[in-house]
Amino acid sequence: MSFHTVKDIPLHVISPNASAERRITPSWSVAQLKTKLEPITGIPPSCQKLTLKLPGQIEVAIECADEDVTQIGRWSLQPYAELHVADLRPPSALTNLTDTSSVQKYTMPASHYESLPSTVLSWKRAQKLGRFDPSLPAQEFAKAHTLWTEVSSRDIHVSARCRLGGEDMRRGEVAFVGEVEELPGKGPWVGVRLDEPIGKNDGSLNGKRYFDAGPRRGAFVRPERVEIGEWGVLMDEDGLIGEDREDEMEEL
Repeated sequence: MSFHTVKDIPLHVISPNASAERRITPSWSVAQLKTKLEPITGIPPSCQKLTLKLPGQIEVAIECADEDVTQIGRWSLQPYAELHVADLRPPSALTNLTDTSSVQKYTMPASHYESLPSTVLSWKRAQKLGRFDPSLPAQEFAKAHTLWTEVSSRDIHVSARCRLGGEDMRRGEVAFVGEVEELPGKGPWVGVRLDEPIGKNDGSLNGKRYFDAGPRRGAFVRPERVEIGEWGVLMDEDGLIGEDREDEMEEL
């Protein structure tokens, strides 16, 4: 009985680092197939373990005593079946082909990018958008003036009790009012020392400290989000507040 067929059969080749469709000639020996799979999978023939997965059936191992003479057509190949290629090498001998952390990457100098035509930057420059807008300084000044007016009209000042964004759980005390170089835009930011650890910082940004607060107890917001009032410190049902509640949790 002959297993030789004239037509090649398309199979899905699947390995740890690759997945591709390849046409397989059933008259190839198992050794020939493994040799042809090496440039696809990166796995040496001697370290390959092959299994064939047909639709609706369990995986079948492609194993034989003599790989040089046994034809791959011995197994029931079907179009678009899955040919899985496992790597038998120990983890210490494997090459991580998906780790790009050690690959040297090219970074274009800003001066070179600014000199190139047909870029987003050159288009913005031509359209006078963003930082190329001649009216931008006046707009920034007007925005900063509006924000400072907001600070005054809302009576935002250091040590005042407040809540943020109308959320009753986000209460705290104003600890800073002024410009913040690390944040975008001109005009004042309001630094708030929160009662609860629901903030994003401790009163510092990029190593520069604007006020003192515990971990995740600092927040910087624009004046329109600050509501000044007699907002008491939040208490739980046991009468504990802020750090007192945290201390008790640590003891537990």
